[in-house]
Amino acid sequence: MQPVKDRQGTAQGASASPFVMETQCPFCSVQCKMRLTEFAPNALLAAGGNAPVLDYDEPVQYAVEAKPNKASEGRLCVKGMNAYQHAVSDDRIVYPMARRGDTFERISWEEANAMMAERLQAIAAQHGRDAIGLYGGGSLTNESAYLLGKFARVALRTRYIDYNGRFCMSAAASAGNKTFGIDRGLTNPLSDIPLAKCIILTGTNIAECQPTLTPYFTKAKENGAYIIVIDPRETGTSKMADLHLRVKPGMDAALANGMLRALIEEGLVDEKFVRARTKGYDALRAHIEAQSVEAIAELAGVPAESIRKAAIAFGKAETGMVFTARGVEQQTDGFMAVRNFLNLTLLTGKIGKPGCGYGAVTGQGNGQGGREHGQKADQLPGYRLIENEAHRAYIAGVWNIDPSELPGKGVSAYEMMEKVHDREIRALIVMGSNPVVSNPNANLVEEAMERLEFLVVADMFMSETARSADLILPVTSYLENKGTLTNLEGRVLLREGSRPAPGEARHDWRILCDLAERLGRGQYFAYSDAEEIFEELRIASKGGVADYYGITYERLRREEGVYWPCPSLDHVGDGRLFESTFAHSDGLAELVPVENHFPDERTDEAYPIYLTTGRVLSHYLTGVQTRRSHTLASRDFESFVELHPNAAKRFGVADGQLVTLTSRRGEIVVRCRVTRSIREDTVFVPMHWGDVQNVNKVTNQALDPTCRMPGFKVCAVHVRPLVVEHYA
Repeated sequence: MQPVKDRQGTAQGASASPFVMETQCPFCSVQCKMRLTEFAPNALLAAGGNAPVLDYDEPVQYAVEAKPNKASEGRLCVKGMNAYQHAVSDDRIVYPMARRGDTFERISWEEANAMMAERLQAIAAQHGRDAIGLYGGGSLTNESAYLLGKFARVALRTRYIDYNGRFCMSAAASAGNKTFGIDRGLTNPLSDIPLAKCIILTGTNIAECQPTLTPYFTKAKENGAYIIVIDPRETGTSKMADLHLRVKPGMDAALANGMLRALIEEGLVDEKFVRARTKGYDALRAHIEAQSVEAIAELAGVPAESIRKAAIAFGKAETGMVFTARGVEQQTDGFMAVRNFLNLTLLTGKIGKPGCGYGAVTGQGNGQGGREHGQKADQLPGYRLIENEAHRAYIAGVWNIDPSELPGKGVSAYEMMEKVHDREIRALIVMGSNPVVSNPNANLVEEAMERLEFLVVADMFMSETARSADLILPVTSYLENKGTLTNLEGRVLLREGSRPAPGEARHDWRILCDLAERLGRGQYFAYSDAEEIFEELRIASKGGVADYYGITYERLRREEGVYWPCPSLDHVGDGRLFESTFAHSDGLAELVPVENHFPDERTDEAYPIYLTTGRVLSHYLTGVQTRRSHTLASRDFESFVELHPNAAKRFGVADGQLVTLTSRRGEIVVRCRVTRSIREDTVFVPMHWGDVQNVNKVTNQALDPTCRMPGFKVCAVHVRPLVVEHYA
């Protein structure tokens, strides 16, 4: 033990025993492990491998230490180091609240459950069960995500459930399933990254979104790797690249076609691998040979020489990996764009061996597990399909109901908002999400929330969505709620929850169980803790694509994480997939021709510049949690728009000035940042703020036809200086 010193440098003596919590970061998909020590002033702290972080502005002081683990290797980023601040915030909702006119009034849990049961049953009786919807989140534990899906289908018996993970990985998930026969974030362990001799990072800004992964890539560079970054902006990630391709927004699939053309021209296709382990090559090759690199360069806004350089580097490298994220996936052709980068991986034979593979860099903490076990409209636990009769029969048997009682497939997250707007859905339960800020065309979503007959929001804070609620339910934070999460590798981790819940806050799963009891379906939800739910999840996933049957809490505590699929208790879990066969019944991966798709919305005289969106280092998703952390909020306290100097001159705006961005759907007000780090034909706005700064008031609601991902990353806007009188 070493004494903690106050700001004057005086050693303090111990006056209270510190409370030590073993936990993991609630934010991104790396799920870094940490130790949080909570202690009264004048307490002593143990010195760890990392220097303790103290917050002298809190009545109680805290220290955060990164813990060694297989994913983050003992690293924490600024968000993880300060995550505790929102969990201990005075802004926490700590008791149920019901709307009374324009204000909220504290009520008991008994009153809250009675209100929910009465209102939901009345709406179902008048309008049918499908008049009720559930909207979940990709940060819920596997146990809560599993139970939310079961609650929708067994307690409420509605088809309408989806979650904000639809906006995270649906394009990559669909592409992985179609190409490989399985969707898992990474096809190989993170430890393979330093073995890769060429790495393509497309549409991902790992340096700001998953910064604890950055050392894997710097280690690869030290080992001689050539790194290619594809992004319209210069970012922290592009600064470590050997080659930065500043693609025009929405033209990622075309750029991949150019690289494929160069591979074929240079004779860099691994013909042996392609003929033995894939199908569809002849059609793909004919499609590619009908194009030219020069024509694609014009479409993509990238020099032909750079496209060839990237393709040759990747094709000639002995080992290589491709990573995609939202920049590629949040497009109206996101599914096919990802498939084209998978074509690139397969044509070079770079998968199923050390230093080779594909990775979809998950955005949310449990974006992977959240869809595997039932939050997605068309899926049942274990990645089973709700319209597959055998899958329905198996899950119905686990749940002890007749298969005919299971509803059919619902619709995607944004389409649920449209149904709310059209009043097909009359009641909505939102758990772990903030759809008013996270959906495209957010003005329509705000209107939809106001049209509901009954809106229940379960959250830690008064989010933009909660402000429209009829009933707000207080939920526990990551420090209080035990459960499992699945990181970007497909590694299942156990997060302990040892801090007492504040006030009357309850676990998500407990709220669902109590409500099921009031609805007369309590016999299907008789759980006493999260581990009991996980034990049922194991059985429900058994034999499915995402098989967790061999994973137990005991194993997770002992082994610090287990990869899925893990079909038996003695199975070690598959860290590297596809070493000898793919997951399709014939064992082959599918190649497919991909067209040069243009964005759904193009620029014109009225809206002459493209807008793309993304994240900043200090915030997470819609900022509901990180904006309650004073340390994080102070780093980025308002939104902004990045413009190239030439674009700023054209629009008559100056650095630091407030500007209005207008699209065909709405407008926002943000502060201007003039920078040469972005293309002249593009502006960038982050996604973490609501109200007048909510970038999704202007984004396009057009959806990918396959995965129903909105085209967040491209829309046409106009920029002008803010005219104060306009808002008077």
